[in-house]
Amino acid sequence: MLLELFDHPLLGRLKNRVVMSAMTRSFADQNHCVTAASAEYYARRAADGVALILTEGTIVHPTGDGYNNVPYIYTPEQTESWKQVTQRVHEEGSKIFCQLWHCGRISHEDFTGGVPPVSSSNKQAGGINRQNGKPYGVPRALETEEIPEVYQMFRQGALNAIAANFDGVQLHLAHGYLADQFFDAAINDRTDKYGGYVENRCRFALELTEIILGELGAEKVMVRLSPSRGLGDGFYDWPDLDDMLAYLIPEFERMGLRMLDISCARADYYQTSGRIIRQIRPMWPHLIMGGASLLPGQAESELQEGYLDMVTWARFILANPDFVTRLREGKPLMPMESEMLKTLV
Repeated sequence: MLLELFDHPLLGRLKNRVVMSAMTRSFADQNHCVTAASAEYYARRAADGVALILTEGTIVHPTGDGYNNVPYIYTPEQTESWKQVTQRVHEEGSKIFCQLWHCGRISHEDFTGGVPPVSSSNKQAGGINRQNGKPYGVPRALETEEIPEVYQMFRQGALNAIAANFDGVQLHLAHGYLADQFFDAAINDRTDKYGGYVENRCRFALELTEIILGELGAEKVMVRLSPSRGLGDGFYDWPDLDDMLAYLIPEFERMGLRMLDISCARADYYQTSGRIIRQIRPMWPHLIMGGASLLPGQAESELQEGYLDMVTWARFILANPDFVTRLREGKPLMPMESEMLKTLV
């Protein structure tokens, strides 16, 4: 099932059910354009047989940056640079979606042009930012009337992605970044229509998704969520998790969204995203992808039991450019090592 042809009503005919998950690589040039090396990196995975590639997080506006040397899809030059990636991937017969990203408070003025990062609130993220060795910046809570400006950043990024010949976009609403800062009651202390009740904390993500669906259509829009994920040495769930899912998932379906990526962010699948997928599946008859850390046999089981429709892998695909070939031939998979992050192979 995993490695068989997969016909999906929105995505069309796919080589199999293998998805390359988004992974920040930080190899963009000084203008935040992707390079020929990145095009080769993605093309190698497509040539090996990965059916669907989700790009590394791609910044929709300079004020949404939070990392060193990550690609943008904001200027015409940046948009044009992505065409070499989409062309190479399409030549190998694979599909590719651009992951649209705004870091929110997971940032610092060093990355946002000297202005404070924005968030749902003014609560500073804890710890040290590994990108610059400093504490995270103290964010500024977005004013209610500013929120449509952020939607416009994503809207333009989505239109730019289509202009760069992507097959679609993934809205990154996960992993503690901007949209997740609205979902999370531990961060979101707003008193306007974007804070407080479950419905209000979901409003940012729902309004944003509806706008992008209206521009691109259901066949070109996917959402990434991480209601449960690894955090430090433990796991972290959204506060009011059950109520959040019971409201959010039917609302996504009502507006016409049909593709979800449930991510666990470097955590055990069964304790995080696998558990969430089992909650979501009865409410969601459409495409769900997830996995990340699963072994091939476990992935096959999740597909056979109907929890997943496609399986995402990140570290295994980074460490094994011939990942699909290894699966087909039953060869062992190389584990990812930190040295592998220093080059694009």
